[in-house]
Amino acid sequence: MTRTVLIPSSLTRETENMRMATLKIGYIARAAAIFNIDRICVFPDPPGEGDLGMEFISTVLGYAVTPPYLRKEIWGQRPELAYAGVLPPLRILPQAGSGSEDSESLRQGIVTQVGPDNRVWVICGLQSPISLTIPPNMDVVDGQRVSVRVSSEKPVRARLLTDSPSRILVETIDLESALQRNDAGIRIATSRHGNLLQNKNLIGLINRVNREGMTVAFGAPGRGLPTILGSSPKEILEPHTRGSKFDCWLNTIPNQSSETVRTEEAMIASLALLSL
Repeated sequence: MTRTVLIPSSLTRETENMRMATLKIGYIARAAAIFNIDRICVFPDPPGEGDLGMEFISTVLGYAVTPPYLRKEIWGQRPELAYAGVLPPLRILPQAGSGSEDSESLRQGIVTQVGPDNRVWVICGLQSPISLTIPPNMDVVDGQRVSVRVSSEKPVRARLLTDSPSRILVETIDLESALQRNDAGIRIATSRHGNLLQNKNLIGLINRVNREGMTVAFGAPGRGLPTILGSSPKEILEPHTRGSKFDCWLNTIPNQSSETVRTEEAMIASLALLSL
């Protein structure tokens, strides 16, 4: 069950400067972390893009969701990250183990060197780097992200896992392809022109999200999803239109008393309801 959010490359079109754009993107990453989102996809909206478009947004998002102890190794120094210091911390807790391993934690790591004797050097937020044994039937290369099970930090006791590391993925993908994925789940578009999300249909929607997963799309300042899709507010609710790419159009902030709702604000309001 995958939980995905879609945001347009026009997200930062009205921000005053790179610093404010970086902070805005940080709030997007923060909302994704709070509500346990698995994947953030940036889809192209070229007519609405400002100076800081697809590449800038995806780079800052990718940096924001990377654990602090891996950022330097993965991202180095890039012009898009000039104001990375304003990003709010996500503070994603290391995942706890299960069964007899409840005292252990699961961390992301990155391979810095594959050495002899079936061993590998990994950065994972402990003493950096640490040497671990490669599990049988596992191929490891330099720069690979891996999962590390840590049972003790002092002294260090850890082992490499064959599972892929659990993390928020950041991707760039066109809107239609994102909605056609096998794991898209229920496809939800958010808009003030959508149907009001009311008590009578909320429980059924949440049950479906919990069963199937979800893909939730958001618009940009001054360019809501109807505009991005080239549809009028009335057309989005009609069958056989561009708006029919989605299973439902929802207004998750009824009776809003502000003329506009920022994307990061809409994310928090929408995901809070869908995570009940």
